[in-house]
Amino acid sequence: MKVLTDPRHTAPEGGTAPAPAPHLDAAKLFRDHAQFVASFVVRLGTRREEVDDIVQEVFLVAHRRGGFIPGAARPTTWLAEIAIRVSSAARRRQRRSREDPDVQTVAGALATGRNPGELAETAEALRRVQQALEALDEAKRAVFILFELEGESCDSIAAGLGIPIGTVYSRLHKARKLFMEVHSRLLGAGPTPTTGPEGRKANSLMVTQ
Repeated sequence: MKVLTDPRHTAPEGGTAPAPAPHLDAAKLFRDHAQFVASFVVRLGTRREEVDDIVQEVFLVAHRRGGFIPGAARPTTWLAEIAIRVSSAARRRQRRSREDPDVQTVAGALATGRNPGELAETAEALRRVQQALEALDEAKRAVFILFELEGESCDSIAAGLGIPIGTVYSRLHKARKLFMEVHSRLLGAGPTPTTGPEGRKANSLMVTQ
């Protein structure tokens, strides 16, 4: 597989070039991050029966790009940018009636060892989270998922998605406010205060009431 040339690794005058940063090929990326990509595209709204095809296409694009070269972005945020493009293209190719994402599968993965009652509660909590996510447009939803649910830094998100850091902060602020408003309504409660800039409250909503 062709390794992308990084201009940072040109040899200084009269010296030898430093060793290039190790890149991750598509096979390594798939082994390490296929589950992340699958979970990410489900949260973006991909239908259950389309997830495998979308994941496969994401890693085909990663292969065509020559793999991941370490830098400001992380492998996950780099793959997220590809996943957003692939998911959007799939929706444009074929408009279909919306269905609930496969929250039962996600709940099972999160709740290994729980009894059936707890699994049902987790699935219901996940369904509310997904419904609240669907109130966000794709750009805000992607930033919210990466920061609040996947724990990525704003710097890494900006680098991975190729957007200014200020845009990340703006989208995150608006997404968090709308998400919490919708989620609170789904719980039948009043508005819930938002978390601070580095909060992770939405992550706890994945498994708690």
